[in-house]
This record gives sequence, C-alpha cells and structure tokens, in this order.
Amino acid sequence: MTSTTIFEGGADADAYRVLDANGVLLEGASAPLSSEQLLEAFRWMLLSRTLDERAVSLQRQGRIGTYSAVYGQEASVVGSALALDPSRDWIFPQYRELPALLRHGMPLSTLILYYVGNPLGARPPDGVRLAPIQISLAAQLPHAVGLALGLKMQGDDGVVMTFCGDGASSEGDFHEALNLAGVVKAPVIFVLQNNGYAISTPRSKQSAAPSFAARAAGYGLPGVVVDGNDLLAVYEVARDAVQRARAGEGATLIESQTYRLYPHNTADDQSRYVSPEELEVRRGEDPIPRVRNHLEGLGVLDAAGEAAMQRSIDEEISTAIADAEAHAPANVTQVFEHVYANPWSRVTRQRDEFVRDAEGL
Repeated sequence: MTSTTIFEGGADADAYRVLDANGVLLEGASAPLSSEQLLEAFRWMLLSRTLDERAVSLQRQGRIGTYSAVYGQEASVVGSALALDPSRDWIFPQYRELPALLRHGMPLSTLILYYVGNPLGARPPDGVRLAPIQISLAAQLPHAVGLALGLKMQGDDGVVMTFCGDGASSEGDFHEALNLAGVVKAPVIFVLQNNGYAISTPRSKQSAAPSFAARAAGYGLPGVVVDGNDLLAVYEVARDAVQRARAGEGATLIESQTYRLYPHNTADDQSRYVSPEELEVRRGEDPIPRVRNHLEGLGVLDAAGEAAMQRSIDEEISTAIADAEAHAPANVTQVFEHVYANPWSRVTRQRDEFVRDAEGL
C-alpha cells in the first residue's frame, strides 16, 4: 500500500514525472532545463523557502499580517512560472505564488509592503504583467479568462497563467471560467495546486472525481496531472500548455499534485487535522532536496555554492524588509485609490468624509 492511499495530498502513481524522489532522472526521461536554468530555479525555490521562514517570524512579532506560506509547493509554483515570458505573458495569482510574482517582476520590498498592510503593496509596478494577489477563492479566474480573450482578439500572442487551489475548484467561478475558456479557446493556463487540503477539508471530501484534472473534459479542455514536487515535470507540462495556448489551441487545466508542509496560513492550527505521521511522510517528498540532489549529481552545485547562494538570499530579504518598513505609513485616502479610473462624485464625497473622520480621531 502506498502512502498516497493512506494520506491526503501528494502525487498519484500515474502523475507525470521526470525526476524520482532522490532527484535522479527516470529511465527514458531527459531534463527540459539547462544546468543554468536549473540553478536559477533552485535559487527561486530557496528564496521562497527562506522568505516563508522569515515571514512567519515577522508575523509572530506583529510586524506583518496574516501570511500564507508556499512551503512545500515551491516546485509547483516555480516550475510553472518558468514557462512564461514576463515581457508578454500575464499571471493572475491566488495568494500562494510568491516566487512566481517575484520572477515576473514584482519587487520583493513591494510584496513585503503588502503584508505590512500598506495598500501600495498590492499594486504591481507599471509594465509588470501581474494582477493583484487575490484572497477570495477563484475570483481571479474569470478575469484571467477575460484578459486572455482580450489578448486573442487583439492578435497579441501573450498567454495568461492563473493559479488556484483544490478548494477554489469547488467555487462557481472555477467552473464558469473553465467553461468560457473552452468555448472561446482562450489562451489561458489554469494551474490547480492540489496540496491535499482546502484549509482543513481533505481532498477526499471535496470531490469524488478521480482527479481534479478530469473535470477539464467537461469543458472541452485537456487536463493534465503532474507530480507537483517534481520541478522538471511541472515545467515541462506548463511549457507545453503555454506553447499550445500561444499557437491558438486554447486553454489547459494542470493539476499539480503537491503538499502543503506548513499550515494554511499563520492563523491556522495544522495539528488539528494533519497527523504527525502524515507530515513525516510528506517531508520526505520535499521538492527542494530533490532539485538539490539533481544539481549535485550534475556537478553544478556543492555545499559551498549553496551557502553562497543562501547568504545572497538572506541579504536580499533583509534589505527588502528594511525598505518596506522604512516606507511611509499608509494613509486613509489609499483605500480609494486604484478602484475607479474616474471616481464618481459619491465616491469622492465618501473619501472626503472618511478623511475628516480620521483626522478627528
């Protein structure tokens, strides 16, 4: 009996793989990324892991708000994002895709400013093809399809990648978005990160379907199941979906079967629904050691090289935290900014009243 039949989450035996659990290429498989690209990907993964650890510490100190860690899902996020061209493609995130946002051009200090609670941290810089982080489950999916359709109508060869979790796939917006994407053949890739739990609800209580990817057929889309802890497999599947979308062949649903090694967020008590035995098994599937082992086997990474990489990452994160905390504090008028291009008189009146009330406190 395999662990996937005992515990929730993790990749099924038939999920697409390139690397085994020890980072060795499977028989007949070839690496779709060069050594240099793999090192870049490993750094993004290590940056994400380090940022998670620092962010949880900052939250416990009261220096940032609620934080949702990527911890354990780095290969799923980085592998899919590597298939995109930031100069022409778009990302519509949920809230657990930080390394993808950073690679696409979002400054780290801006992301930290978001978690500090400053509204300016939610706004991607001009020219960065990102939608804001979305907390409401699946609400970004119809918008992603709309933008993808707009690109298609304009003759733009850009594609849109949007992320959601297994829990989000139970929302109406998920089904409406996939249905529309199938009808109009929108150039959009849905990356469904199946990490085993919709907060505390296990996958087995969310759907009786054999996989979430199986739902794609009902909307006329191809659905792919991939081992979400295998960076190379995720990249290869995402690359093919991007190429398909760019060629005018429409949308793809990717179910990236991974596992959340941290609680849902810093307000969650994971011990209430995940056993210590389950966590121990899943830690053995951690995607970072898998990539590390592969790089060491290629002879392009050693302990000294990783230590230097880690020092660079630590410095980068510390600088970004300092920049964010040195930023001017939020003011009440920012609640009204970036909502309407041309605010209605009623909104302007409400803003003025809000400012007067705040000044009177």
